[in-house]
Amino acid sequence: MSSSAPWRATVLTLYPDMFPGPLGTSLSGKALAEGIWSLETRDIRASATSRHRNVDDTPAGGGPGMVMRADIVAAAIDAAIPEPDGRPRLLMSPRGRPLDQARVRQLAAGTGALVLCGRFEGVDERVIEARGLEEVSIGDYVLSGGELGAMVLLDAVVRLLPGVMGASTSGDEESFEGGLLEYPHFTRPREWEGRSIPEILLSGDHAAIARWRRAEAERITRERRPDLFAGYAQNAGNRR
Repeated sequence: MSSSAPWRATVLTLYPDMFPGPLGTSLSGKALAEGIWSLETRDIRASATSRHRNVDDTPAGGGPGMVMRADIVAAAIDAAIPEPDGRPRLLMSPRGRPLDQARVRQLAAGTGALVLCGRFEGVDERVIEARGLEEVSIGDYVLSGGELGAMVLLDAVVRLLPGVMGASTSGDEESFEGGLLEYPHFTRPREWEGRSIPEILLSGDHAAIARWRRAEAERITRERRPDLFAGYAQNAGNRR
């Protein structure tokens, strides 16, 4: 068991059986079992009051699909957190702020998060405003619901919690740390299908290896993510 209080995740969803899903395996699953983080999954339908426990209704102004009701979503949030506890309240939404490594690190440094999984056409705007929900997106595409996005967010956060990764520096040189994509990796065998490990990596010259890795990270970022590289280059210029 962890000696400190666990990082607390509360997930509000219409499909609680989807959890923990992949979060119950590998690093996150081991950390969950060890008490480094905790996962509470709550069914939004438990806050519905109608006979059929409906949580949605037709959009005001017309249009296709259904919208999650403000009163029911608010009741689910209030039941999960009767008193404000300082944790951010996140809504998985394709119109949200793109999730990046900087935000993941901020969340990992906190005490936990409440994550609301949207469904249908979305959530009534009034509850987003009234309960201070921060909309978060994992990419420019639309999923059937927020559950998979919530799993992505939680996996990204949990792996950064103290004691989850084997070495404290394991995440220091990953993609997006320092504004760059990660450099290429190699391991044995030295030769494979006519391809060799770059000689510099076998030289034992750690300073030269570090320079090579930085140059490769810059090259890959420039080629694959020019938007990311532009920000990196600007920040590098500001530091000079």
